[in-house]
Amino acid sequence: MVFLIAVPLSLGIAMAAGAPLASGLIAAVAGGIVAGWLGGSSVQVSGPTASLVVVIAGLVQTYGWRATCVITILAGGLQVLLGAFKAARAALAVSPAVVHGMLAGVGIIIALAQLHVVLGGSPQHSALANLLQLPGQILDMHGHKVMVGVLTVTVLLVWERLPKHVRTVPAPLAALLVAAGTAWVFNWSVTRIDLTGAITSWAPPELPAGDWQNIAGAVLLIALVAGAESLLCCVAVDGMHRGSRADLDRELTGQGVANMVSGVLGGLPVAGVIVRSTTNLRAGARTHWSAILHGVWVLLFALCLGWTIKFIPMEALAALLVFIGIRTISLGHVRKVHGHNEVPVYLVTLTGVILVGLAEGVLAGLALAALLALRRLTRVTVDKREEPNGRVHATVSGSLTFIGVPRLTQELRTIPAGAVVDLDLNIDFMDNAAFDAIHSWRMDHERLGGAVTIDELHDEWYTLAASGARMSPAKSPPKPAGHWWLPWTHRRRPDAITTAIDCQLTRGADEFHRRTAPLVRPIFTQLATKQQPTHLFITCADSRLVPSLITSSGPGDLFTVRNIGNLVPCAGSDPGDDSVAAAIEYATRVLTVHTITVCGHSGCGAMAALLSGPAATAELPQLQRWLRHGDPSLTMLEQGAEAGRERTEGEHDSALDALCRLNVQQQLENLRTYRKVDEQVETGQLKLVGLYFDIASARVHVVPPRTPGVPAATTPVPPE
Repeated sequence: MVFLIAVPLSLGIAMAAGAPLASGLIAAVAGGIVAGWLGGSSVQVSGPTASLVVVIAGLVQTYGWRATCVITILAGGLQVLLGAFKAARAALAVSPAVVHGMLAGVGIIIALAQLHVVLGGSPQHSALANLLQLPGQILDMHGHKVMVGVLTVTVLLVWERLPKHVRTVPAPLAALLVAAGTAWVFNWSVTRIDLTGAITSWAPPELPAGDWQNIAGAVLLIALVAGAESLLCCVAVDGMHRGSRADLDRELTGQGVANMVSGVLGGLPVAGVIVRSTTNLRAGARTHWSAILHGVWVLLFALCLGWTIKFIPMEALAALLVFIGIRTISLGHVRKVHGHNEVPVYLVTLTGVILVGLAEGVLAGLALAALLALRRLTRVTVDKREEPNGRVHATVSGSLTFIGVPRLTQELRTIPAGAVVDLDLNIDFMDNAAFDAIHSWRMDHERLGGAVTIDELHDEWYTLAASGARMSPAKSPPKPAGHWWLPWTHRRRPDAITTAIDCQLTRGADEFHRRTAPLVRPIFTQLATKQQPTHLFITCADSRLVPSLITSSGPGDLFTVRNIGNLVPCAGSDPGDDSVAAAIEYATRVLTVHTITVCGHSGCGAMAALLSGPAATAELPQLQRWLRHGDPSLTMLEQGAEAGRERTEGEHDSALDALCRLNVQQQLENLRTYRKVDEQVETGQLKLVGLYFDIASARVHVVPPRTPGVPAATTPVPPE
């Protein structure tokens, strides 16, 4: 399948580059066999690429074809060197907007040049000249040649709409067969392709004569463009199959060797091609042998059936290139770059490639992409709001550099003179210019009767700068915005707390809307219609125990039940409790969770009440009745203790700690009294886990199932 596509495309690319037509077939053979054998991708197919047509055409006109082959060899050697130094990943840093803009620009250049061939003329020296000469070429059309071109494009457009069994023949091959057959039947006057002796009349490459700086620039350009296209194609293809991932450094080395072989044999430069690679996958490719055999078929065709190419009209190949050139302008790519506000990069690259040159256009696109990235990285946001008590709360976010000083200064100066200001610095970097701006504003504001309290949410950039300490040049590692994991009383310094505690829930909701909601909204949008938790998490109602914090879980992960003492009443127990039983029933029968976890904690008030006896809950009848479900845990503890001996205070603490652990084990046993839970545990569908959270050390321990006669023990959760 790939071979049938590779032959017409290779011939067309060679024709567009002004190279010998056989060079396209040689490159297809070298790319298929050598790059397929030595490369790091199992399914990528390499060969001549349209992205280098403009460069090759210029080199052929300047140095001649044989000298261009030497440049190809040197470019391959440079790729091998880059692969040996593990530089392949650097190619992925190129903005996709630059790559897509470059390919679209090259496609337009090819389409404009080959359109003249379709119309019976000759392409001009530049895209602008081709565009200006196009009206005159249209008025002087050559009938049969135009008809072949129109017929070729028509077949390409219609072929994708035909039944699937017809589309087994690739569209490019079908278009050329139809055009060649029609021209032969009606004896149209067209330009024929002749490869007689092209394969056997090989001549060795020769060193280019000229300025070595320009030659070195050409070598670098071919190596980088071909390498980047191959690696980006490699990454794209990896996302289309489930096989082994590509080794990018090995792929770059394989591409380099293939280019060296292609240059020695008189072929075009080689790169990984997305059209052939995608076709390879769709045809069922699994290993690198598919790419190798495609090269073998091309070689056999060139040696044994090369004479059939003379039936292909040159205008049909040109029409194929016009079609391919236009198809490189993908609306999908434009939409993607538009979604990331990178359309200017795309347009600058495209325009530069068309009007100036490939290298100049790519460099212009890279420069603009770098400037836009710098602007985004140094963007500063200042959020100000006035509190009910008259204080002004301001939050500065971003990387504070000299670029953001004008915006920062403008926003800070809008704060009324004499106001009490709480300034949060949610920043990961601050240079000297930004520090001077903030510090000068603070001095001026306090001199006019105001007050400023600065709270730094990341590293203390401002505090260190104010103390004269040496600043680190590196940015702070990213941390979650805000102090959401802290208690309300720890969010700000004590002298800044002026709002009553009963307003904290409202303030917390406001902080969630400003800082957290924009980050988690896409997740909640997905969870809005259905929940699919994997764990039922039964734990204590103690305010110091936060399940999502100690398990690093997020929305949708835990189906949570909280009660005093993290108790699980036995099935059918008295007094009964439908709340916990209903949660267990729903979790195992509807949500089909994989794990049920019981999590206890140190210093549990419910366990302390059990230890102290009924008198501790005499005035709390509802709590006393509920704690009866904890009596089996207390019995387990007393079975290992000396009856009647009065405990000291220290022994009471030790007993409380042991009871909290034993209680977790007892509740795991209580879960087995539910028939559905017991059945799923026996079949391996459900796992029961015990956890114990030591509050003082902030450590989570695993509590193993109880072994009769052995005291409770815990195992710390190992770090990942």
